[in-house]
Amino acid sequence: MSRILVIRHGAFGDIVLSFAAFAAIRARYAGDEITLLTTRPYAGLLSASPWFDKIEIDAKPDWWQLPALLRLKRQLAGFDMVYDLQTSGRSNRYFALAGRPSWSGIARGCAFPDAANRETLHSRERLEQQLGLAGIPTPLPAPDLSWLAGDISAFNLPLDYVVLVPGAAPHRPEKRFPAEKFREIAAALPSPCVIVGTAGEKPLAQTIGGIDLTGRTDFFQLAAVFRGASLAIGNDTGPMHLAAALGTPCISLFSAASAPARTAPRYPDGGWPAIARAPSLQELPVAQVLALLP
Repeated sequence: MSRILVIRHGAFGDIVLSFAAFAAIRARYAGDEITLLTTRPYAGLLSASPWFDKIEIDAKPDWWQLPALLRLKRQLAGFDMVYDLQTSGRSNRYFALAGRPSWSGIARGCAFPDAANRETLHSRERLEQQLGLAGIPTPLPAPDLSWLAGDISAFNLPLDYVVLVPGAAPHRPEKRFPAEKFREIAAALPSPCVIVGTAGEKPLAQTIGGIDLTGRTDFFQLAAVFRGASLAIGNDTGPMHLAAALGTPCISLFSAASAPARTAPRYPDGGWPAIARAPSLQELPVAQVLALLP
């Protein structure tokens, strides 16, 4: 039995865009042991998936943190094949700490280097290209996400609703469509709106109005909420990637701070959601978003 390591840290949208790659690696090594090296926020989510036998938490130590580096070296040791899907500035160091095993990624001298055009590709195609160069059959099929489901019966949601995702990473305010404009969208829709996000985004939900689920859903419940929705409208943020991955029709809002050609959510078959874009989301007209309604 071979021992396989997959490295993927996040953020959440990156994790979701990696689902097809995770599933393809599992299919390639169906009888082998696959370990995921990730960060703590995603360990519980991915331990519930059918893709990994073990989950290791990467503390991402700096070079002077010797005890933590030794622990990381132990975590990276003894694998027959490593798929570095994170491909970050840490890749060369991790390759060296691992003892330079068979490796797919961008580490200098690795056996299966990604192609030079990787920075021009959307994450979905980039991962597909990387795995193809390492011998994984492509195109990558849509993964089975039936395991990603939670109990939302206590929320008493209506039969028909639209999910609004008004938040984004706290350090990226330029990715946020104004809550007041989300309120205008909610008022124009024929269906009630459900607002999702973190507990810290509750003020956004209070401004918008509707059914407030901010801070009340884990990853599994969030997936169930999206599955029941007729539409999701939101910023360039992780939950919108989850909505698209589950096949929920989406309208994604982008400012000049992001490049949808490289980072937009994608549907299970690789299709693209509707995208409303403006140099600044403060300037994006509500009418431009409403014009994209299915």
